[in-house]
Amino acid sequence: MTRSLLVALVDDEASVRKAIGRLLTAANMSVQAFATGQEFLDALPGRRPDCAVLDLHMPGLTGLAVQHALARAEIELPVVIITAYDETESREQCLAAGAAAYLLKPLDEKTLLDAIRRAVGQHFN
Repeated sequence: MTRSLLVALVDDEASVRKAIGRLLTAANMSVQAFATGQEFLDALPGRRPDCAVLDLHMPGLTGLAVQHALARAEIELPVVIITAYDETESREQCLAAGAAAYLLKPLDEKTLLDAIRRAVGQHFN
């Protein structure tokens, strides 16, 4: 039996965390939800997720800032960026910083799940 993927979900909107959390759980993934990028970074030493889904625009640390913090700490972690704003410069910066995907809200469920699975390189039947 394979263990389920552990996905860290970082979004400042509770409704988004709840909706995506339900989707990931229904897809047989485990979810750790965080309201801020700092909460997520502080929790990393405890249990390392297989993938992080980061909201780009959050108060405090943005998704891009979290990516940079991971890189500085030499933590290799697949990242999927989600955002309500399609900004070419932000997309380029996130992908250049190593994001596996840059997805627009409202999220297409299949696209998000596929992006996570691709990012981790692990496929479930």
